[in-house]
Amino acid sequence: MRSSHADLRIGVLALQGDFAEHVQMLARLGAQAVEVRRPADLDGIDGLILPGGESTTIGNLMERSGLTAPIQRLARNGTPMWGTCAGLILMARGVGRRQPLLRVMDVQVERNAFGRQLDSFEANLDIDGLPGGAFRAVFIRAPVVRRCGRGVRALSRLDDGAVVAVQQDRLLGTAFHPELTGDPRLHAHFMAMTRRA
Repeated sequence: MRSSHADLRIGVLALQGDFAEHVQMLARLGAQAVEVRRPADLDGIDGLILPGGESTTIGNLMERSGLTAPIQRLARNGTPMWGTCAGLILMARGVGRRQPLLRVMDVQVERNAFGRQLDSFEANLDIDGLPGGAFRAVFIRAPVVRRCGRGVRALSRLDDGAVVAVQQDRLLGTAFHPELTGDPRLHAHFMAMTRRA
């Protein structure tokens, strides 16, 4: 059990996308953020964040960098992992099309479920286990979870019932971008998950 945020080393996959915003949020909360670009960067991390961006591009870069298998091993060994938007897509078992995936979370995800970038929106979400009231979520070319497998818990839904946040053991997935808001609660939640692990 770790006693302070400063003890936590959280990796952020830094191949493409909005990893810098995650790094800034972790630093704001007092954790040590490690930008992950090659397998050696995974050594000694307590948790890993897979950021938003372009999931096919990130997946291809992961494979080219030799990161796919080591990240899958971390997930199998119980290292806490959080995928936001494209990161959730990468963690999914399937997305209905061929692309590089980690397949570490038993969910089926639909990419770009709300349309193009022009169709981006914000919504107030109630997230199971997150104190402090509604979370203002930013959705940009966002996916949704179409099927949750055994052991996967839906943490939040939109008004139409679409699942946009899930958890399976120490794996967390959100279809939106918490790093683009000023609200640090989900990052603090992931850090608490990591500390408990």
